[in-house]
Amino acid sequence: MLGIRRISTYRWWHQKKNWILFAIFLFLVFVRISKGSFYKDFYYFISKPFWPGQFQKEIILESIDQEHSIKLNLLKKDNTRLRRILSLQESSINDNISAAIISRKTGSWWRQIILNKGSKDGVEIGNIVVGPGGLLGRVNNVSLFTASVTLVTSPESKLGVWVDRMQINGLLVGLGDDHPSLILYSKDADIKVGDFVSSSPASTLLPPNIPIGIVQSIDETLKSKKTAKISLLAKPHVIDWVQILKINI
Repeated sequence: MLGIRRISTYRWWHQKKNWILFAIFLFLVFVRISKGSFYKDFYYFISKPFWPGQFQKEIILESIDQEHSIKLNLLKKDNTRLRRILSLQESSINDNISAAIISRKTGSWWRQIILNKGSKDGVEIGNIVVGPGGLLGRVNNVSLFTASVTLVTSPESKLGVWVDRMQINGLLVGLGDDHPSLILYSKDADIKVGDFVSSSPASTLLPPNIPIGIVQSIDETLKSKKTAKISLLAKPHVIDWVQILKINI
């Protein structure tokens, strides 16, 4: 009787052992097929209590901010050094002045705007004027209470600009309409519609890297140069408030 009971127990354990081995085999096959995703999900849940806390997150964010600040300072120093190498005057930036447009010159809508800030507010001839989107023009005349601004669309406006994708300088000339002309004195210049145009790092009239516009169309009929129409990012006819940059180049 005892022998029968032992045989029965052995068979039961042997069968259970086979099922355990079979289950382990199936589990390994499942892990293989799923490429370990089950294990990763399992690890996700058991490791969650040990994840970095908010304090560590704040330390990381602070480190990132410090990195960006250091990079920005290095770029500023490089810009100052390059301007010295090019024998360009350094630009000094003080507080900018917010101003409202109180008039657009009759008969020449695109040529000039008048602002409600003047010499009493610290505005000077040559100050740069920007609006939402980028460059609008330069102050050409100042009274005690107002300032007149020559827009980049004026035929009187000629500014050095920079085509970022090509890393090349060009000349932006106003035509008296809403699309100034970009002149590149190289027939082989690979300019394309959509290229971004900003103020040139080598300009003696503007600080560098002020957004201006994008290339709208290209004229390749001239033999000695290429010209392009520029769509301004800042729209003079819809802007009511501007910023006067107190920058002396």
